[in-house]
Amino acid sequence: MWKSFFEAIAYLFEEILLVPFNFLREMQLDSWWFANIVSWIFLFLGIVASIYWIKQLKLFDDRGEENKDISSHSFL
Repeated sequence: MWKSFFEAIAYLFEEILLVPFNFLREMQLDSWWFANIVSWIFLFLGIVASIYWIKQLKLFDDRGEENKDISSHSFL
């Protein structure tokens, strides 16, 4: 019973969910840029999220809403 359960999970990931990544792996010999498109998307999203977060931190700092007292947290 357990063996067939784990084989079903392996089949789901190997034959169904990871098919797009297999395609990208095969594309690596033709175009390195296209094969790494998923990495580029995540890198772009990380940069955008970092810029947004830094902008929000600056807004809070400019408005003086941040409590910079050393006892601002109960665990300190």
